[in-house]
Amino acid sequence: MARRRTDWGSFVAGLLFLALAVAFAVRGTGDWEFDVVWVLPVLAVGLGVAGVARVLTRRSRKEGAVADGPGEAKD
Repeated sequence: MARRRTDWGSFVAGLLFLALAVAFAVRGTGDWEFDVVWVLPVLAVGLGVAGVARVLTRRSRKEGAVADGPGEAKD
């Protein structure tokens, strides 16, 4: 089986949406009150962090791929 690298951007975005789902579920039970106005800024910051994670991991993959790319002479 081929090994795959972890997609950290998707992982962070998944955790963000999972946390928001839990927050809405707990809010629905009446145990916790929060203002829904905060959802959009939290979502924007969380997706921004996910985007940064994706860019950083993609950059490190490309640097590794260039060094070991096909058609290049290895010393």
